[in-house]
Amino acid sequence: MRRSLVIAAVLLVLAFLLVGGPSLLLSVTTDQTATDATTRTQSQSQSQSQSTPELVTLEDSESSFWEYLSPKQTFQKRSPINVIVRGDTEDVERILADPDAGGDWSEINESEEEALPDTYSLTGGNASDNGTRPENETIDEPMANNSSRNATNETPTEPDGPLPDLDWGNADGGTRYAYVNPGPNESGYWTTETRQLEDGDYYGQRYHIRLYESPNENDDWVIMQTHSEHFDWFTLRHRVHGSQDAQTKVEADFMKHPRVDVQDDVRRMYLANRNSADADGWATVVELAGLLVVPTLVGARARRRTARASSQTESAGEQIAQRAPDAIDDHLTDVDRQRLAAAYARLEAGHIFLVFTILALYLGVRMSGLVLERQAGFLTPHQIAALLYPVIGVGIPLATYLVARGLTRRLDAAVVAAGSLAVAIWLDYSLLGVSALPVDVVAQRMLVVVALGLIAGGAAKRAARSSKFNDMLLVGTAMWVLVLAGTLLGYL
Repeated sequence: MRRSLVIAAVLLVLAFLLVGGPSLLLSVTTDQTATDATTRTQSQSQSQSQSTPELVTLEDSESSFWEYLSPKQTFQKRSPINVIVRGDTEDVERILADPDAGGDWSEINESEEEALPDTYSLTGGNASDNGTRPENETIDEPMANNSSRNATNETPTEPDGPLPDLDWGNADGGTRYAYVNPGPNESGYWTTETRQLEDGDYYGQRYHIRLYESPNENDDWVIMQTHSEHFDWFTLRHRVHGSQDAQTKVEADFMKHPRVDVQDDVRRMYLANRNSADADGWATVVELAGLLVVPTLVGARARRRTARASSQTESAGEQIAQRAPDAIDDHLTDVDRQRLAAAYARLEAGHIFLVFTILALYLGVRMSGLVLERQAGFLTPHQIAALLYPVIGVGIPLATYLVARGLTRRLDAAVVAAGSLAVAIWLDYSLLGVSALPVDVVAQRMLVVVALGLIAGGAAKRAARSSKFNDMLLVGTAMWVLVLAGTLLGYL
């Protein structure tokens, strides 16, 4: 029993070092989270003191809009509007989908839209579109507010129930409402999106746009909320990991179009709707009014282009790799060499096999999802998830148990299995371009890393000498089942 507790403690430390530690360095920092909480508290106080919200009115327009989207038909400051286009929806789609200008955007497939599960947001429980990934601003604009504000007669209502203390929570689904007002002597109202566009893969990483048209036929403008998201195989949900990165991409796609003047037709406007560590309150404004846009066919299904390292970078990496062994050896003491020799003596072929098994299963699910999405058009997103999720939920722990049965030492098996899963998780996020994780995801990943390590340690020969169903194996299995079940049910 004492040995099992020691191994469990080692796994907790290892999970923190391999998952929690890097997450603290790469994800939302404590200061950013605190700032968010302060901003949210201020917003609540302002909503209580104000009887009417302020709407944004563009120049030469009578209609106006609220600078946020809301998951309900109430004034909840959730998803900031970050792109405004002076034009109509057809012009927007033609430009973004124009293959001659490198456009990769396409309208979201109906089955994917319906299958869009709950997502997560920074601002407390009801939005999928706020980002969590901090980005540096790429365009410098004068800090000036070019918009005017008009009041409406609508009285904001508070969200149902108190907001949670943490900044992450379940959303109510994929619907987002925009509040618009047609103009003077008109009443404002809530509306759903006119269209949704995507660029990327449903089971990988994709950019997502929601477009809302002006309620006034005389005012040609479209407001957009853009964000980047990825499919999380542990939770079977899309998780939003940023809005500013997607905004920059949309902005760049407009600027690449030959009929858009970079100097005159693209700028940024301050809407003061920053409510997360990612959204900075600045919206991209694109002038398409009066622009002759030649109709084009919507391009094929979008896929995100991944930048590849140049040959010069590869050459530099090879040079470093060649010199690294000598540099390391020069700094090793005799004690260090003895410890490395002892560790090498404990290494078994099964350890290597266990590493590749976990990596292959975990990353294989991601790759298989992308292949099925692209090649098996007859399968719906739910069917693909039903086919592949058992590999995550059952295949990984079962394969770990079977391989670890051939290993001798409990601690070695536990550390190798836990470390392999942690490496697989980070490799997966690296392939998706995700560099920020919310607190609940970090905690969940740490728990599954510890659980898989306990399963491997309990399956090792020395642990199975007294009983195949020992304490480590039972605790690890129960922990794995409870964590995954709690995640799918929304408790984690």
